[in-house]
Amino acid sequence: MQLAIAGLGLIGGSIALAARERLGARVVGWDPDPGAVAAAERLGVIADGAGSLASAVAGADAVLAAAPVGALPALVAELLAQASEGCVVTDVGSAKGSLCEAVSDPRFVGGHPLAGAETSGVANARADMFDGAVWYLTPSAASSRAALERVRELVCGLGAEPVEVGAGEHDRLMATVSHLPHVFANVLVGQLAGLDAAARPGPSFRDATRVAGSNSAIWSGIYLENRVALGAAVDDAIARLEQVRALLVSADSVALARWCEQAAADRARLER
Repeated sequence: MQLAIAGLGLIGGSIALAARERLGARVVGWDPDPGAVAAAERLGVIADGAGSLASAVAGADAVLAAAPVGALPALVAELLAQASEGCVVTDVGSAKGSLCEAVSDPRFVGGHPLAGAETSGVANARADMFDGAVWYLTPSAASSRAALERVRELVCGLGAEPVEVGAGEHDRLMATVSHLPHVFANVLVGQLAGLDAAARPGPSFRDATRVAGSNSAIWSGIYLENRVALGAAVDDAIARLEQVRALLVSADSVALARWCEQAAADRARLER
């Protein structure tokens, strides 16, 4: 199998490593930054670096776009123009609506692995990044069944669990389980910055703000790309915070206890 990866950051590099180690794939990599290509070759992340998208895609059985979400529609369109009729194309973007609407090619299947780290760059790539991770697949009406099955097989081979959802459902889910937590983490560290310099955060604060300040170029694009669903999630969170504030103002200890117990029950369901 020959796999082409367009974008050699943390995720693209980790896919390359996993594909080489677990699938025995020959991986050709391209990145708009020639330094990233050189680093990926030096570190043994890819077999060969490419100086252009056309040379990266030539002869590939599958192509994966690992770029910021705002760049994906144009990148995927170019990859499909360069890819052979028998090649499948997928991506790893955290927001799917605009991309899946823009691309109507039977060879394309949208994708998004729920994996990553606070670190960035190909130097931090890991072959085990996707072990047991959910990897959403968002085929459009134009996606062929054959392309979907091939992408599904690739995802399984990388160690992840493919889950098929619609693009709109995916974006609503991500607004709540991924994008909103990043917003909250940024808000919390901002609140701490406004306190006395002697303030020291506890473990719960550190846990809740682990993702604060994640790569600004990537995450500002994600926020904007999913702004409708994320805006709705922010509105819902504000309404819930206002309910808590009302309980505090009324000093309703019974209702506050029920609120905590409900949260514990909701959290426990996540572990099942």
